[in-house]
Amino acid sequence: MPVSRLENGTWPHPARLPLGSGWSGHCTAPGHEGEVPPQHILEAFCNLGYASSCSWSPLMCAWDAVRFAVSAPRDPAARLHPRETTAVPARVLLLHYVCERNHRPVEHGDLEFDLSRAVWLVRHDDARIQKMAECFLESYRKKKA
Repeated sequence: MPVSRLENGTWPHPARLPLGSGWSGHCTAPGHEGEVPPQHILEAFCNLGYASSCSWSPLMCAWDAVRFAVSAPRDPAARLHPRETTAVPARVLLLHYVCERNHRPVEHGDLEFDLSRAVWLVRHDDARIQKMAECFLESYRKKKA
């Protein structure tokens, strides 16, 4: 469960990590709930996904990695005028997510974040995925600022 940005990681390209940067936090794996992994585990497994070789990872799990992407749909009012070519800033960001197991999708969907009100319009039911989405969005917005 990511908690805070990890600024001193040793990844060659931290911006390419699944959450847009490195994160520290605590484990949610059975038997390790709430434990803070050492930095070498955070770097090798937690921040990359596909951690099946991590000794803390359960043998069976619904997914072992989550990936995110952002799209900014045009303002719904702009859709009324399809010939309008002026760019309309997006008010709502769509965060597409894919939960993977063994490099294959097992679940996917969209989350929505209202930029003008800074609230989630559509959240994920799983608190872990929602927290990852929040971290991804924070990294994304920091890059775009």
